[in-house]
Amino acid sequence: MPRRKSRRVQALMVLMIDCLSMFMRLNSVGKRVSHRSRLAAVAVGAALVLAGLPLVTARASSGAPAHWTAPTTADMTSQSTGSATPNTLTPEEQRDGWKLLFDGKMTTGWRGAYLDTFPERGWTVENGELIVLESGGAESTHGGDIVTVDEYSNFELVMDFNLTPGANSGIKYFVTEEQGGTGASAIGLEYQLLDDERHEDAKRGRPGTRMLASLYDLIPAENRPINPPGEWNTARIVSRDRHVEHWLNGTKVLEYERGSADYRKLVAESKYANWERFGESDKGRILLQDHGNRVTFRNIKIRVD
Repeated sequence: MPRRKSRRVQALMVLMIDCLSMFMRLNSVGKRVSHRSRLAAVAVGAALVLAGLPLVTARASSGAPAHWTAPTTADMTSQSTGSATPNTLTPEEQRDGWKLLFDGKMTTGWRGAYLDTFPERGWTVENGELIVLESGGAESTHGGDIVTVDEYSNFELVMDFNLTPGANSGIKYFVTEEQGGTGASAIGLEYQLLDDERHEDAKRGRPGTRMLASLYDLIPAENRPINPPGEWNTARIVSRDRHVEHWLNGTKVLEYERGSADYRKLVAESKYANWERFGESDKGRILLQDHGNRVTFRNIKIRVD
């Protein structure tokens, strides 16, 4: 390659690295990053890979590793970039053991909590999206929660969700249906879905424990890169043995150990204090909550160890 052309390529690579580094610094401190900026960052990262240059993990000013790293195939296809067909798996994801929990057309694999079949009302499938319908904000009084037919123990769960203004919902896991009862929301560990700015629940409980991506009523989420209502966000829940992580839009926002002394102390101080061994079941179902507000889901996928 001529020296002049080589220098131009080197300068371009330096510029791209600077852009990617800036994106990762913003993300690491929890600042909102626009959808267009995410697209640009992914494009830059792809260009670097094609050029044969390594991607490195950014570090926050404190010296701690930033949460954002080069996205995996699952990360890239689960993000709402429009670069992949929703509710499909790439060949790489299939090889890695991912399975769809929603194909964009049918509700196969789901049923109503405490029911044998899928709810006759309150939920619908439209345009490749699974939607819980608006019914006035009451908890589990219209269609009710839905749960997976299968139970899971060690798993990685990813899904896109889109809140309407003021919406409340949740993704629960390790749901057994042995706690709670017909007509009530099924009991389980909950990845909170909430419009923090408009819904009253954000101000209740211990500070931050009822806000978006928190472990509901137990642990607040930190450094959350949130897209506002009307835009897609991506939730990720990782459960391996007793270790659990919540992720939001590619950033790990909390982690904990089920059944640990710290965990049990938090439970004892929460609304779950009277539930024996709350959240400590060896396996359980995945649940999407009907809390009376319209919330949309897509790209629901899981892989198990």
